[in-house]
Amino acid sequence: MRPFAYVKPADVEAAVHAATTEPGAKFLGGGTNLVDLMREGIERPDTVVDVTGLPFDTVDELPDGGLRIGALVRNSALAADRRVRTRYPMLSQALLSGASGQLRNMATVGGNLLQRTRCPYFYDAASACNKREPGSGCDALDGFNRSCAVLGVSESCIAAHPSDMAVALAALDAAIEVRGVSGTRRVPLAAFHRLPGDTPHIETTLNAGDLVTAVELPPAPVAATSRYRKVRDRASYAFALVSVAAALEVRDGTVTAVRLALGGVAPKPWRAAEAERLLLGGPADEAAFRRAAEAELASAAVREGNAFKTRLAVATIVATLRELSTEGAL
Repeated sequence: MRPFAYVKPADVEAAVHAATTEPGAKFLGGGTNLVDLMREGIERPDTVVDVTGLPFDTVDELPDGGLRIGALVRNSALAADRRVRTRYPMLSQALLSGASGQLRNMATVGGNLLQRTRCPYFYDAASACNKREPGSGCDALDGFNRSCAVLGVSESCIAAHPSDMAVALAALDAAIEVRGVSGTRRVPLAAFHRLPGDTPHIETTLNAGDLVTAVELPPAPVAATSRYRKVRDRASYAFALVSVAAALEVRDGTVTAVRLALGGVAPKPWRAAEAERLLLGGPADEAAFRRAAEAELASAAVREGNAFKTRLAVATIVATLRELSTEGAL
């Protein structure tokens, strides 16, 4: 690991100032991703700005019945929060399905949003990776791409986004609070992460010096009947091949509310807007679930190693909605 400077600011203004004035600065929260990348020589910050002393470690009620989650709330604490478990169970389940208990005790909400892909070529300095070294190429295109994305990809990058938490947040219409040199702004989660296009190394809409300070969840009555289902190669400590965050409300056999997002299949948390459109107002039966799932995956761009993901995603969506259709019936 190369030498770097260390700064621990006393307040958010000082943190943003340090990140914009110190050369090659990176924010440090739990460090569960950044430190690994520094050890591998992938991230090479000249300055580490430690934000763990800032007051962003609480979960607070919003006037409209939603929740404001500080960016420094630990993943384990958020998963255990009674309000999250009862109002947004898919979020609690997503958090508990990620990493190990020890890592969840360290990892922060802000860091979870900003974690980088686990594509093996991104971690291998001897491989071509446009995300790690822009313009170098993408060895995953014709290489070992079993874990790679099939939706929203480009010829520059097919790496999948690794977060479980962010998939649930996408389904819940979360907004990200960001503090920057121009003040505070809110960014819808759907607009926070970028698809790769020709610039896969630019992964979010953050500007230099921007600090994620909180996540806001709007009230979502449908989310009380929700589930996060993760399909992976082993039962623990593995990233998703496919995951589904779903919420469903059914009245008299008709879908009256639905939320659906996918993980493991795209370079960002994937809101399944086409499937939601087809489901809403239609019958809550397996045939309708399958038609909607197949429509969502119709645009998949598969490679030899990951073609199975389209079938797996359809089956996982159908199975999740089938279970929710009885739980969410009114």
